[in-house]
Amino acid sequence: MTAPAATSVATTAALPLPYRVVSRRVDTYDTVTVELARDSGPLPPFAAGQFAMLTAYGIGEVPISLSGGGASGDRLVHTIRAVGAVTRALTGTAPGGTVGVRGPYGTGWNLRDATGADVVIVAGGIGLAPLRPVVLAALADRARYGRVSVLVGVRTPADLLYGAELRSWADAGIDVEVTVDRPDGDWSGHVGVVTSLLARAAFDPARTVAFICGPEVMMRFTAQGLLTRGVPADRIRVSLERTMRCGAGWCGHCQLGPLLLCRDGPVVDWAGAEPLLSVREL
Repeated sequence: MTAPAATSVATTAALPLPYRVVSRRVDTYDTVTVELARDSGPLPPFAAGQFAMLTAYGIGEVPISLSGGGASGDRLVHTIRAVGAVTRALTGTAPGGTVGVRGPYGTGWNLRDATGADVVIVAGGIGLAPLRPVVLAALADRARYGRVSVLVGVRTPADLLYGAELRSWADAGIDVEVTVDRPDGDWSGHVGVVTSLLARAAFDPARTVAFICGPEVMMRFTAQGLLTRGVPADRIRVSLERTMRCGAGWCGHCQLGPLLLCRDGPVVDWAGAEPLLSVREL
């Protein structure tokens, strides 16, 4: 078993702190991005790839990855898909409203390994949200990395996140490719699964670090495609998902083999993840 990616930050908060919603942007028909601010006593800094437990007071809490901010812990950006009572309440909270936040939890993407390397970022659907901080970091320190490719796959054009940002990333020199499974009448781009975009991406496999987030089957085939191109397994990072409750490795709900994903994940290198994901119903 390969050790989980580094950048783990000790949990310091077991109870949620109140954060104020300072902005709310509707991204798609079911997904909203909120920016949260803590007026005093912020949480520790978040690393890209880590997550927070967000509370809709009186309803419940859910784990949501950071999609921006977090460097100081006083401003957090989360992109949330409304799929249940808690996430519907969180996405429906207007600016000025309050939500609870505890964290940061889990491992990060460990961007230090990508210094001087080509970077391949592959996202499926809402998986682009946890990867957005990686893209923003690459843009903020562009000379630190080689070629950077962002490959995005979604079910339909209506499911695509950050449309305007994707265009700005391309304008800034990042190779951005998008594919959809089911095009509508206005779609003129690529059609097919996201793994089909790997052949369009320019990178040197021997000096590439890859970051993948999305449905498990998508991550498995993407990792296999990268391995076929020659990217080493320990330079491929995936973000795994299981039911997370405590966020600190206490309750065991998120156990995957020897890993407690809230503590040892969600970001794990492929050398460690592949043996677990190949076991049926583990």
